[in-house]
Amino acid sequence: MNNRHDPEGPAQQPPAPGKPGEFDNAPDTGSRLITLWNNLSQAGLAELTIRLGTNALLISLILLVAWLLRALYSSAQTGSAEQSAALAAPLPTTRPAEIAIQLPDWQPETAQMAGITRAAAPHTTLPTRPRYEVSKYIVQQGDTLFGIADRFNLKPETLLWSNQLVLGDNPHNLRPGQELNILPVDGAYYRWQAGDGLNGVSRFFGVKPEDIINFPGNNLNADTIGDYANPNIAAGTWLVVPNGRREFVTWSAPEIPRTNPAVARVLGPGACSSVVDGPIGSGTFIWPTNNHFLSGFDYSPSTNHPGIDIDGETGDPIYAGDNGVVVYAGWNDWGYGNVVVINHGNGWQTLYAHMNTYNVGCGQHVFQGSPIGTIGSTGNSTGSHLHFEMLYNGAKVNPWDYLP
Repeated sequence: MNNRHDPEGPAQQPPAPGKPGEFDNAPDTGSRLITLWNNLSQAGLAELTIRLGTNALLISLILLVAWLLRALYSSAQTGSAEQSAALAAPLPTTRPAEIAIQLPDWQPETAQMAGITRAAAPHTTLPTRPRYEVSKYIVQQGDTLFGIADRFNLKPETLLWSNQLVLGDNPHNLRPGQELNILPVDGAYYRWQAGDGLNGVSRFFGVKPEDIINFPGNNLNADTIGDYANPNIAAGTWLVVPNGRREFVTWSAPEIPRTNPAVARVLGPGACSSVVDGPIGSGTFIWPTNNHFLSGFDYSPSTNHPGIDIDGETGDPIYAGDNGVVVYAGWNDWGYGNVVVINHGNGWQTLYAHMNTYNVGCGQHVFQGSPIGTIGSTGNSTGSHLHFEMLYNGAKVNPWDYLP
């Protein structure tokens, strides 16, 4: 046996026959791939190779998904076939026990109620239809003649002409709790009297007889109305007179001359029996109160309000608008309360109403700016104010045109 050692190291033992080394091919395969890639790069085919590889991978994935979907579809078809076979199987010959079910008797109304119902629309808009009937309205606290008229789309004078028995042609007579007639159109409301004729009534209201006959709410028939002088209309029948108008009943003070102040006796106990001549007015006027704005009605001849309501508190002073002589001092029976009337001797006359107190008397001489009393709310008044009127040569005029 030779124990001599090889100076270059122990001799390598060759592998056993038929048992090659585990990693013998790895270095050769890697080297070959690297060499192949370098050759492709040198040939300029590296980018093309990457694209081809990517496309090949994508096609493989698509084929795989298609195969999976086909497999799922085949499975579903198999389950459906089994279900159809089960349904096609013959039914058992043994009948199950019958169960008695009591159904309610069918009624058309019940069926309709149980069905789908149409919900009511809370804001259904109905077409506007003309109104022909006279309705009623109860006056509320804070109502005014103008406000009520505006609410029903009527003129204020229509309320006066259709409620004379309640308001007496005086807008200040409006009170909470009163029941007013509300006409369907502007005009007047008239109660037929025995002996009336259509020609006379229509002439009084400034309309034609046919206007009264043809208004649907009056329920008159032109074919059976008969003679206009003695028509077939029962006494006591209330008729709407469309667009009718009439003169108001005068409840304000007329012209009271110095020579005969007793003509005002119809107004109340404040009338004077006689006066002597006195100062003559300048023809220019001052405000009769410290306030120069309204607290109620304005000058409105169409609603029988021939003056202005000047704001003030009870006890505030009232002054003579110009020089003159007192021709009325005291209570007024027509809703004015305590009243003072001054005749200025030059065709002018001023009136001061609803006074709380007055400190002048019949025939007394007054001068422009003299205190004559205090503001109040006497008579038909809903609050403290001064009702002030101006009259020139017997005609009521608008105070706004003459006050500074």
